[in-house]
Amino acid sequence: METKLKKVGILSMQRIKNYGSFLQAYALKSLIEENTNSTVTFVDYHIEKPLISSKRKNKVLEVLKGSSSFRHKIQYINYKRNFNKYYLLLGITEEYIYNSKLDTLVIGSDEVFNCIQSNKNVGYSLELFGKDNKASNVITYAASFGNTTIEKLEQFSKKEEISSLLNKIDTISVRDANSLDIVTKLTNKKVFCHLDPVLIYDYMNIDNLIPKIDINEKYMIVYAYSDRMSKEEMRYIKDFAKEKKLKIYSIGGIQKYCDKFIDCSPFEVLAYFKNAEYIVTDTFHGSIFSIINKKLFVSLVRRSKDKGYGNEEKLTDLLERLGLEERKLTDLDNLTETIDRKINYKKVNEIIDEERYKTIAYLKSNI
Repeated sequence: METKLKKVGILSMQRIKNYGSFLQAYALKSLIEENTNSTVTFVDYHIEKPLISSKRKNKVLEVLKGSSSFRHKIQYINYKRNFNKYYLLLGITEEYIYNSKLDTLVIGSDEVFNCIQSNKNVGYSLELFGKDNKASNVITYAASFGNTTIEKLEQFSKKEEISSLLNKIDTISVRDANSLDIVTKLTNKKVFCHLDPVLIYDYMNIDNLIPKIDINEKYMIVYAYSDRMSKEEMRYIKDFAKEKKLKIYSIGGIQKYCDKFIDCSPFEVLAYFKNAEYIVTDTFHGSIFSIINKKLFVSLVRRSKDKGYGNEEKLTDLLERLGLEERKLTDLDNLTETIDRKINYKKVNEIIDEERYKTIAYLKSNI
């Protein structure tokens, strides 16, 4: 007798025009479908007003006013404008789907709990904490508060509200120490901790998923949001590339001094990382792309200032959990010395393999 498929929904950041958001969504969907008797769809959330006001204006205008070349600016705008075409690979259409009737709702991964922030594409949405869902079972997987801390929840008088919603979730999995600390303090639940799906899903060994690219020059990658690399940081990178006789490719965002801006599919991003000589990044997923491709890289850690957005909590935790603390930099003064240090990827992969086993067991037990 054929077993009925369970209906599972993923509530995540799947419509954010960002390679990391796409690849974590694709990975989690694939992991659930391959390891549980389920059919998986994505669920949308209503975006409410952010708790922190932002001085940022139109992103297109910001990019046009930036310091990069005009050609790269146009390429970047086209990349963002056309990103929706990749949603079909996730099974997402233009129609938004809210509050579906489900056997299990999986919230995560990504920064679904990062509620004290200024991003208008995310806002302060309590649906990301499970409010008003129609699922029989609600779990999270590798959910992150990003740089929302317990202190920020208290500052904005949201601690009790978030605590109430977290306590209604059946099983909670987070991906970093900051998120673990918050959930532990706000609930009496046992909290699981798992790695991001991009690390768990074995992207680089899936047949025919990652395309081959033919490039007849050596290059390094700068992976960061547009113009977030300062002029001083880019000068260090430019000098390093000149010394190593490398071209500089920017992916995900445009930066001053880069030779090329690469507009490609999410799977091609991993191909470009695979063929790169070095990577400099200040993002969580840029670090992960480097790690799964076993590359020499450095991760720039940025602290939150005033109402600004930092990456310190999630990036520091990621590198520490994988034994890669030495790849962390707060500036690029020691770029050459740090990035050329060899990495014991055998040890790193042993950690990932163990975490992969834990993830599959978690998904099977809770879906």
